[in-house]
Amino acid sequence: MTQVISPVQVRQPARPLTPAARTARRKALLEWVAVHALAVAAGLFFVLPFVFIFLTAVMSDRQALTRDLTPDTWEWGNFAQVWESPNFVKWWGNTLMYAGLGTVLMVLSSVPVAYALAKFRFRGRNLAMVLTISAMMLPPQVVIIPMYLFWTKQMHMGGTLWPIIIPLAFGDAFSIFLLRQFLLTVPDEYLDAARVDGCGELRTLLRVVVPMAKPGIAAAALFQFFYCWNDYFGPQIYASEDPTAWTLSYGLESFRTTHHVNWNLTMAATVLVMAPVIALFFFAQKAFIEGITLTGVKG
Repeated sequence: MTQVISPVQVRQPARPLTPAARTARRKALLEWVAVHALAVAAGLFFVLPFVFIFLTAVMSDRQALTRDLTPDTWEWGNFAQVWESPNFVKWWGNTLMYAGLGTVLMVLSSVPVAYALAKFRFRGRNLAMVLTISAMMLPPQVVIIPMYLFWTKQMHMGGTLWPIIIPLAFGDAFSIFLLRQFLLTVPDEYLDAARVDGCGELRTLLRVVVPMAKPGIAAAALFQFFYCWNDYFGPQIYASEDPTAWTLSYGLESFRTTHHVNWNLTMAATVLVMAPVIALFFFAQKAFIEGITLTGVKG
């Protein structure tokens, strides 16, 4: 039997890079450094203010008035002191009710309107769309006087949050526009197939359109929740008479005025106001991405 011996492969020495290859590699390296340096700088630009607020929130009263950037002792009791301050828990509950109930009412009222503007063919549809866009461009300050007189003099709801919650049951122009644009991507073939199977328009909306439009609905709901949580103008106009009806955004201003020399307590209150929306954003950022990238065609 003969044995076949494979020839030894001799490794060729690496060829030196040409000047053009060296220039291209250097250019790629510089571009990588530039792109990531800008990303790091932008990240620090947005993150450092939150870090400063948090570090100040856990400082002592004396150190918060100095130029120190890091606390000598971590005063976690500042958060408990803010939480136990008068009406703070009440403001938290009012804000949660305003943001939660307002978001639910907005979704229930805006989705059918957006569905009709996106998928129905009727006379005056373009005019309705123009009016919706016009309502988006109309500042709330323009109509605040007649609205205030209506809710306080006619409906006797002054000193409460209901004048800014109830209107959300009649739709929101921005949410209707956003949902309508998303529903335009839902293929009409799905709706036609549902109608052939005997589904009415309401059942088609609930069984076909809503499940396919979940990313868009989630994005609109999150926008509305953030707006309600951070709203300062509405509670200032309607609920300023009763401190127990204030929201966190309006109550924080009163808290800052009361504790204007206790910057650690002011920053601790700011952290407690910001923490829920920041956490919600990170947990729900997938909905933002899907609301932008996904269409109605599902695999």
